[in-house]
Amino acid sequence: MSKPNFQAMSQKELHDYVFAHRDDQEAFYAYIDKLHAEANWIEMPPLESLQDLDNYPEFIERFRGNSQT
Repeated sequence: MSKPNFQAMSQKELHDYVFAHRDDQEAFYAYIDKLHAEANWIEMPPLESLQDLDNYPEFIERFRGNSQT
C-alpha cells in the first residue's frame, strides 16, 4: 500500500490521518511541519485562572469558531 501525499493534504485532512494512523511517524512530522509553515496559532502566556481568558478575546473567538465547524 502506498502512502498518501502528505504535502497535498490540508491541515485538517492531515490531522485526521495522524489520529487514524498514530504509529505513522512520517505523517506526524509532516503534520508538525505543516503547523509550523501555516503558523495559524495564537501565542499567549500561561493562564493563572479562567478569568485570564478575558484578556485574550481573539483566542476565545477563534476557539468558538473552531468548535462550530
